Amino acid sequence: MEVIIRPVEELGALGGHLIATAVETKPDAVIGVATGSSPLGVYDDLGRRVDAGELSLAGCTAFMLDEYVGLPEGHPERYRTVIDRDFVSKVDIDPADVHGPDGLADDIPAACAAYEEAIRDAGGVDVQILGVGTDGHIAFNEPASSLASRTRIKTLTAQTRRDNARFFGGDVDAVPRHCLTQGIATIMEARHILLVAIGTAKSEAVAHLVEGPISGMWPVTALQMHPHVTVLLDPEAASRLQLADYFREVYDGKPVWEGF
Repeated sequence: MEVIIRPVEELGALGGHLIATAVETKPDAVIGVATGSSPLGVYDDLGRRVDAGELSLAGCTAFMLDEYVGLPEGHPERYRTVIDRDFVSKVDIDPADVHGPDGLADDIPAACAAYEEAIRDAGGVDVQILGVGTDGHIAFNEPASSLASRTRIKTLTAQTRRDNARFFGGDVDAVPRHCLTQGIATIMEARHILLVAIGTAKSEAVAHLVEGPISGMWPVTALQMHPHVTVLLDPEAASRLQLADYFREVYDGKPVWEGF
């Protein structure tokens, strides 16, 4: 796991560079995309690179991490709407090549199985973008989720619904109670994972991720078992790390040839 602690204004460019490098190596790369505020700087940087002619995602495919159950098409907080607004609209990827779990499916288990199959048929995810919840959830794998879990329906915790109420006008009751989410085992099959965490509210989850034991109570800690994880943190998100100074020294002394 590589932990990079930099000012918040630098994180988007670092994440964009990581994705761009992957796409330069593999123009038909499969990218896992996440909603939330943490990846926005990465999406902005990718858009800048596309606009400048430095990068094209036209040959890429993208898979979303999760989707609310029951929100109608076009709802401003439906995750497909959010990804279209925050990612697809900024780059040149074909919207038809961006896929998400079907939160309106009549047969939820069948829809989840089909989504797993679609990811496999695409060759798996090359780079998965992640955020992390204040309680350590990744995608919508809430505390006590199985580390062997696959795409499935989940009931959202009260904490997650409170955290997400800001996207629903502050109304917790407007936040759906259920979602479809990639499982932890699904996420762990990505070849490279890029996690972005910003702000003091994420510092406890980050401390568990980087320096704590692996535990289903903090699902993000499963990433310790992944062979290729890059964690981008601002100083506030890194504020509880005992080894923060060491991580800064490692990054400052990183050989140029090593890349991400």
